[in-house]
Amino acid sequence: MSSDSASGEISPFERAPWWQSRFMRACRREPVDCVPVWLMRQAGRYMPEYRQIRGSGSFLEFCKQPKLCAEVMLIAVEKLRVDAAILFTDLLVLLEPLGLQVVFAADGPMIANPIRKPEDLKKLRPLRGVGTVEYVLEAVRLTRAGLPDPLPLIGFAGAPFTLASYAVEGSGKRSYTQTKRFMYSHPQAWHVLMELLTEAVCEFLRAQIEAGACAVQLFDSWVGCLGPEDYRQFVLPYSRRCFEAIPPQVPAIHFATGNPALLPLMAEAGGSVIGLDWRIGLAEAWEILGPHKALQGNLDPAVLLAPPAVIQGKVAEILLQCRGRRGYIFNLGHGVLPETPVENVQQLVAWVHELSANQS
Repeated sequence: MSSDSASGEISPFERAPWWQSRFMRACRREPVDCVPVWLMRQAGRYMPEYRQIRGSGSFLEFCKQPKLCAEVMLIAVEKLRVDAAILFTDLLVLLEPLGLQVVFAADGPMIANPIRKPEDLKKLRPLRGVGTVEYVLEAVRLTRAGLPDPLPLIGFAGAPFTLASYAVEGSGKRSYTQTKRFMYSHPQAWHVLMELLTEAVCEFLRAQIEAGACAVQLFDSWVGCLGPEDYRQFVLPYSRRCFEAIPPQVPAIHFATGNPALLPLMAEAGGSVIGLDWRIGLAEAWEILGPHKALQGNLDPAVLLAPPAVIQGKVAEILLQCRGRRGYIFNLGHGVLPETPVENVQQLVAWVHELSANQS
């Protein structure tokens, strides 16, 4: 990971000003002066600036305006003083160029033409080049250009299973009934769907890196509904291919929620950093995964609705579990909730930096 050729030359990636940032060093399990922190959904509805810039239009249309996507993330980074920015877009934007009709309604995203039977796969098409998601790549470039040089930018994509679940369920309602029915009843068609999505995710992530992303995160937000054996059969090979497509010098975060029993298989699938939700503690996760994986997580987002003393206490509890360990990034176990007070988020970031200074 330290050179781009047998001659030992340092690659342009490693010469970049953000290569030695707290976040990147923690991803590589190197010493840091304090624990780095960034937050999922750190630019979102809880911020008045975001609500003002977005206005009343469709969320999907907002995602197709790269200048505005970059603007809201740059505001969030400056306001919160986090150690990394993340691309502002949505997991589902990749489904539209594949032939699915994505609609963001008042009660959440919907797929107007879901996949319910094998013949429905005929409506899908492979990703026809990254030009079909050029607005996302432009958001990467504009965000990177607007950030301070030493601050990393994280790109991301939905994992194949989570994208497949949206495509089959047809909405954000997490019953998983339709997904599992399709997966168990039509395993061959399931694998065809996962192949198509995997190829698209690989191309999408590589394009984000080329556009300026310094690290990437694969969101498998729905995979916790599966048991280990189903994960190994129906998910693991496809997630692994996504991580194998990422250049080795680029940190890759593997994030899933809902089922700590999947952690060993997630590690097997790939990712230099494993993202945790609040259903397992850091110490236990390290016992399961061993010392060669960096960890990210794992404060329950609902804690940010509590009084400041409670938040500070929860932060201290988490930081105590990573004391003396290299390779830890503070984050929430999921995204910031819309009703979260902005000042609580700001204070959270300050406490992580203050309480962890010189402990790593």
